[in-house]
Amino acid sequence: MLEEENQTKKRINIWLPLMLSTVMVLGMVIGVKMQSAPTKVQIINSGNPTNSLGQGRIEELIRYIEAKYVDEVDREKIVKQAIDQIMDELDPHSNYISKEQLAGVNEQLEGSFDGIGIEFMMLDDTIVVVKPLKDGPSETVGILAGDRIIEISDTLVAGVNFGSENIMDLLRGETGSEVEVAVKRFGQDTLQHFTINRGKIPVYSVDVAYMLDDETGFIKINRFSATTYQEFIDGLDGLEEENKEMKNLVIDLRQNPGGYLQEATNILSQLFDDKEKLMVYTEGRAVHRNDYETTGRNLYHIDEVIVLIDEGSASASEILAGAVQDWDRGVLIGRRSFGKGLVQEQYPLSDGSALRLTVARYYTPSGRSIQKSYNDKDAYSRDMRNRFESGELYDKDSISVIDSTQFETMGGRVVYGGGGITPDIFVPLDSTLMSEAYLKFRRDIPPFIYRYMESNKSTFSEMDFDYFVDKYQIPNSLLDEYLNSIDIDKGNVSIEEWKKIRPQITRFMKARMGKHLFDDKGFFAVWNSQDEMVQEAMKTLTNENLLTKLMQQK
Repeated sequence: MLEEENQTKKRINIWLPLMLSTVMVLGMVIGVKMQSAPTKVQIINSGNPTNSLGQGRIEELIRYIEAKYVDEVDREKIVKQAIDQIMDELDPHSNYISKEQLAGVNEQLEGSFDGIGIEFMMLDDTIVVVKPLKDGPSETVGILAGDRIIEISDTLVAGVNFGSENIMDLLRGETGSEVEVAVKRFGQDTLQHFTINRGKIPVYSVDVAYMLDDETGFIKINRFSATTYQEFIDGLDGLEEENKEMKNLVIDLRQNPGGYLQEATNILSQLFDDKEKLMVYTEGRAVHRNDYETTGRNLYHIDEVIVLIDEGSASASEILAGAVQDWDRGVLIGRRSFGKGLVQEQYPLSDGSALRLTVARYYTPSGRSIQKSYNDKDAYSRDMRNRFESGELYDKDSISVIDSTQFETMGGRVVYGGGGITPDIFVPLDSTLMSEAYLKFRRDIPPFIYRYMESNKSTFSEMDFDYFVDKYQIPNSLLDEYLNSIDIDKGNVSIEEWKKIRPQITRFMKARMGKHLFDDKGFFAVWNSQDEMVQEAMKTLTNENLLTKLMQQK
């Protein structure tokens, strides 16, 4: 028996290698045959189909299309279309920001960009330096106002119809990088060559801060970026340096689309002496309620506050205006605000793009949400046009109450939400400033005034700020010269239309002169001297117990 088992083992040992070799060869043959068959995509059932979208269903779908679709497809194009379709299902303010767009978006919010630091305009197809920014890279190397840029890094840019965006692309670059520019300077026959090291250039969110009179300061904020609060404080410091005792403050938020919520609440803390006053609170499905309160650490005591708003004031602008109104802290003047009561957060994506997603709604101290309905996306996008057509921008009685839910300010006044903030004092839109004729004539004024000021420096050399703003008048001969310099027929503007817009053209011309002589302060001082909202603010500040009168009218 034992001998038979030994014989069996010997036979197995002999045949086993042969059997294994046969199996291996058979496997190789089968493998070769399988390679000639079409590739198959393996589908793994996760066992949880309701969550499969989050596990890569879209990516899986795109892979199928790339592998099997009958025609060639542009992957980036269909990915973008898929993203757009998803975002279209959300609110109007959630959006996808491509890698190419992200830098420009962040510049506006972060308050700086990388460049050479000049303000320029196109004059006869040539880049003219209006001014180098103070302490910027261009000023450091000796670029002067009036220099004409002929070449940028060996690229001819004079007389070749280079667009402003192309110019910006050439001048901007990473901080520390170099750019070569050649300029033609007045009175010199040869080009001047400069090597400029690019640097961080501030993008200011506070346009101007100056005194309207001996007691009233004016600050215009164009958006709420990461530097707005500090710019606001610097503006207040500058007002104190004018040797005038500031008691009242006018804050201009017209056409301010918003930005960082925290910057708005920080500014609000400067308007209230008390600590722990609720300024705004935010809340969302996945975000718990978050209260923003005053700090009680205001640097200046301000008596009266006026806030100017219009149909372009949105988001953080409405947070500031809503808190001032709900606490009866000041008076709102202008027109109904935009109506954006949503809070976004920005999330970076792996390819360098970003998702800006609405995560919460914000509510004013009285508890109102001022977000207008976006159930009908088309109606939402037409809202501004509807305001024009309904007459709301010209007549306060045409303002419709979208949400009739009543809220009360701390003083007992009735206010409403659901579609922007309605001001306490209405100021209609000046239709002349929106006319096609005015906009066409206005377009050519900056270069025209620049040439005039450069040719008539002696006329203004001894003129101080107060004299220019209060007493200087645009000569009729200059208006006639401008009228003769443009082609009325080509612009489809008649002489009759010119007569209607002439006062506003005159106003804009003088404001541009003011900017040339005294920077932005000169522009706004001239412009605001005839601005109806600013004038209404000054009239309001002279009325005693104005807030009480307003409350009695409610």
